Amino acid sequence: MAQAMKIAIVDDEQDMRQSISQWLALSGYDTETFASAEDALKALGPDYPGIVISDIRMPGMDGMQFLKKLMGNDSALPVIMITGHGDVPMAVEAMRVGAFDFLEKPFNPDRMSELAKRATGMRRLTMDNRALRRELSDGTQLMNKLIGASPVMERLKEDILDLGQADGHVLIDGETGTGKTLVAHALHAVGSRAGKKFVLVSCAALEENALSKRLFGPMQPEDGQLPAIEEARGGTLVLEDIEALTDTMQARLLSVINEQGTPAETRIVAISNLQEAGRTCEDALRPDLFYRLAALRITVPPLRQRGEDILTLFTRLSEQFADEYGCETPQVSAQEAAQLLQAPWPGNVRQLINIAERAVLQSRRGSGTIASLLMSDHEEMQPVMTTEGKPLKEYVEAFERMLIDNTMRRHKGSIASVMEELCLPRRTLNEKMAKYGLQRSDYL
Repeated sequence: MAQAMKIAIVDDEQDMRQSISQWLALSGYDTETFASAEDALKALGPDYPGIVISDIRMPGMDGMQFLKKLMGNDSALPVIMITGHGDVPMAVEAMRVGAFDFLEKPFNPDRMSELAKRATGMRRLTMDNRALRRELSDGTQLMNKLIGASPVMERLKEDILDLGQADGHVLIDGETGTGKTLVAHALHAVGSRAGKKFVLVSCAALEENALSKRLFGPMQPEDGQLPAIEEARGGTLVLEDIEALTDTMQARLLSVINEQGTPAETRIVAISNLQEAGRTCEDALRPDLFYRLAALRITVPPLRQRGEDILTLFTRLSEQFADEYGCETPQVSAQEAAQLLQAPWPGNVRQLINIAERAVLQSRRGSGTIASLLMSDHEEMQPVMTTEGKPLKEYVEAFERMLIDNTMRRHKGSIASVMEELCLPRRTLNEKMAKYGLQRSDYL
């Protein structure tokens, strides 16, 4: 769920502080007030989750000095300045220093609300981007995103940890929607290049001339960035849709790789999304380039091979969407659990995310089933079953594990509450938790 945005109101006049705070609180904002810039600076750090509204004329540290301090701490913090009559030139100077906008007294409260809405929207985007960057640089966080305890997922995590420590180029392949770009981020984050640049370029998103310029240059000053090969120097360059490179581009990339020598100054991680029947990435690339890129290789498993991970993922996703939409998490019946396990999942995790969100939305309306969602995703509206059946025991165990896991998390690890809800004696519950690798400490 998105973090609520705060508004810090800084003004030496108590009546003004209170009136602004009351108006914005009525508009749904969480406000806090400060009688001086000095007091405000003690509370407003570089990652303050909101915006600032400040008077320009204040005793002690005035608004301009305050603004410069704030911009020095966090240049992306939106600050709205309040000016008196005749202070417009000062407001213009404030805009030059970095203020988001200004209001001239006496101001229209609706105008203030509109500015606050725009500024908080911008701040939320900034904070989300910062959180994402932190997440993508944190190897532990990224590995936690690779949810699942199936043998194929355990092998994938081991491969990421092993290859992350190596210096060779890597080829990541697998079906669409399996999370290959997430794996590329994880490879970078768990290795020695974690603190260096991570640059991602889609080879299918640009026509040849534009792609050549983006990868190899020359870049013009107005482009505002280095060629990707230079930008990623010392770090990791990820090339999505590597099979989309033309013969000419493949030759240039091979030349760059050969010039780097061993160990490579810049690690290249190539991602193949080739979906043509009977054709592989090896068919699409010239042999010398393919073998340089595929010296180390990771194949991301399709969702249909991940067994109980499907139920674990569905539960986590539906909880996230329920939290986002402010409703209850839909409960999965034994029949629906079997249907999720049996579905072919041609769109893999990306399709599962879509199904989980739609399941939450239809549950909120009190209609629809997971089966109907799975069938609506199938082109021919046929029963969504895999070709390989599984023993009934496997379906029962998968559902049982999901049910205990969900109940433990809902009751935050309270054994007594779980025993009561599931009508299980303590010994039986303990045995089943041990069987399914569930630890009470994980839910506290």
